[in-house]
This record gives sequence, structure tokens and C-alpha cells, in this order.
Amino acid sequence: MKMRGAVLYEQGLPRPYNETNPLKIEVIDLEGPRHHEVLVEIRAAGLCHSDMSTIEGIRPRPIPTVLGHEAAGIVREVGPGVTDLKEGDHVVCVFVMSCGECYECTTGRPHLCGASFDSKMKGELVGGGKRMSVNGTPISHAAGISCFAEYAVLDRSSLVKLPEDITFEDAALFGCAVITGVGAVTNTAKAQPGQPVAVFGLGGVGLSAVMGAALAGAEPIVAVDLNEEKMALAKTLGAHFTVNAGEGTEKTAEAIKELTGGGVMHAIELSGTIKGMEAAYASLRSGGTVTVAGLTPADAVFELKPYMLTAKEFKIQGCYMGSCSPPEDMPRFVDYYRAGKLPVDKLRTGELGLDEINAGFENLAAGTAIRQILKPHG
Repeated sequence: MKMRGAVLYEQGLPRPYNETNPLKIEVIDLEGPRHHEVLVEIRAAGLCHSDMSTIEGIRPRPIPTVLGHEAAGIVREVGPGVTDLKEGDHVVCVFVMSCGECYECTTGRPHLCGASFDSKMKGELVGGGKRMSVNGTPISHAAGISCFAEYAVLDRSSLVKLPEDITFEDAALFGCAVITGVGAVTNTAKAQPGQPVAVFGLGGVGLSAVMGAALAGAEPIVAVDLNEEKMALAKTLGAHFTVNAGEGTEKTAEAIKELTGGGVMHAIELSGTIKGMEAAYASLRSGGTVTVAGLTPADAVFELKPYMLTAKEFKIQGCYMGSCSPPEDMPRFVDYYRAGKLPVDKLRTGELGLDEINAGFENLAAGTAIRQILKPHG
């Protein structure tokens, strides 16, 4: 079949993206689903900083490629071997495919499954090869999903079925922003009621982490960013205090310690910057933990004094996809959403079509948007 999609041919083009147009709208040939694969009509997709980092060249990926890893849509065809989904089902995409058999999967860490790692690094699907092409040139699959297009062929393990009463625009955000941000606090950090928490970086994932901290009963919750509007929004999502990080690491940490009576037990780093890491580490109280879910440039280096790890029992841990098992955690988050405890709709800052996608990424780079929703069909 033929479809329209946004193709990245070159990484590292300069801003403004609405002028350099790193994403080209093309007519793409898409093959049908093979064994254990599903054809999905993409109804809504979120523009995420992870996609932008690929545009910037911070995360080298096989190109040309169709970006996008956060989306929701409708099943239009299932391939051989798929028995638990049918045409018309509503689904959300997840960017980690779990084999269910490896050490990580069988010990409760399916989000760290390595079964799809090699294929994703090649821009292929788990079943091998690529299903997209433009004029005979193969197009890579980003994160095994590539949802900045009208349709996508994905491995069955990349999809979670969702109730049909959730709007596609909200459902899309569960696939990355919600599952990563909420999961970072509740699953990875395991924040407890009454524990002070600070969230660094208030994009879609960071604001989801604020909601996760509120769900956990953390107190006080401090939201840290450079953007006053995002900090104001964080307060409506459960933050008790906000701190503008513009005055530097030391003053940011001092402000947090003053607000929390000595520092936080959990610093959730989602800015994807070394300065954010430094401020998060400096804001800990004794026994505190930095949980890192933000994506820094691959060659970035964070320096620390190991002595403090012993003297203060500080901890630093990584977090990938909120340490979640999507089939188990997604329904739980949906229940919170339905109960009004995860107002995901507040993260949405406008909708756009494929022809506006470069302007959308310029908005994201400028910090004027949180989660813009791409509607590939207009």
C-alpha cells in the first residue's frame, strides 16, 4: 500500500526546523504485515524529545528513517500468528518489544529485554528487514514503530490493547510520556508517601513524573525547570513548589534543600542534561537516590566524588521506560486516568498534520510546547 509519512534523510540540520525542514513528507510504499506483525492506522502520535535528539544527531540512527515512537491507532490487519488482536481493536504503541523468554523477561524486567536491540539498531523490525521504501530505497523503522506516518507495520509485542473509550490523542501519550514518567517515580524510584521528591525537567515525561509523585503520596514535590509556564502547569498536576534552575546548580540545590528541610529522598532527572544531573545529585539528603530517565548526549560525562556515595549513602540509578511491563502497568495507569488522577490531557499543546511537523519540532526545541499531537490523516 501507499501512504504519506515524514522521512528523515539527514541528521544534524540546524534550526529553525520550520525553515531547514529536516523531515520530508513522502509517499511511502508499505508492505503488509508478516508473521507476528500488525498493520496499524496511526490516529495520533506525540512529538517527543527523543525524536528530536535523532533529528539533532545526538542519537545516531540508520537513515533514511520515519521517526516516531509514541502513538495510538486502530488495527487494520493482523499477520500470521497473531491471535489476540483483531481488525478494529484500539492499541497504543510501546518502544520495547519483550520476548518473554530471556533472563530479563523471566526475572521481571521485560523493559530491558535485548531481543529487539540489534534489529532496532539496524532500523529493522524484529522479524528482520524493512517494510517501507521510497522509490525503491529502503526506509528504516525508528524504535521498531515509525509512527510519523499514516500507517505502521509493527511487531505484535510493540502493541498494547486499550479500551475504546479513551481518545487517541490521550492514549498516544501512554506509550512514552506516561509510562516513562509515572513509572520512573512509582516503579524505579519506588517513592513512598511522605518522602520529598524533586523532578528535574518538565517536558511531557517530567510532568508525568510529577503526576506519578502525586500518585505515590510524595511530599513535598518540587518541580524544577527554566520555563515558568511549565512550572505553573506542574503545580496544577501536584507539585507543591517550583524552582527555576536558571541561577545555576548550587543555588538550585540550595533552594530545594530549603523547601524540603534538608533535601529530597528522590531526585528524578528528566532534563537530559549534565547540569540537571549535577543539580539532582546536589539536592539529595542522606540516603537519597537520583533516578535518571533523561537522555543525555551519548558522549556526555557526569563527574562525582565517590566518597559521598559512602558517607551519605547516595545512590544513582538508571530508568528505562519507567521500569514498566506495558501489558501489566498500562491498564493500571489507564484506571488512574479514568479516575482523574492522571490528567494526561493537560500535557497536550495543540494538534498538527504531517505538513506541519517541522514547525512542531521547532516549537519543541524552543520550549513552547510540551506534547504536540500529530494527526497523520489530518
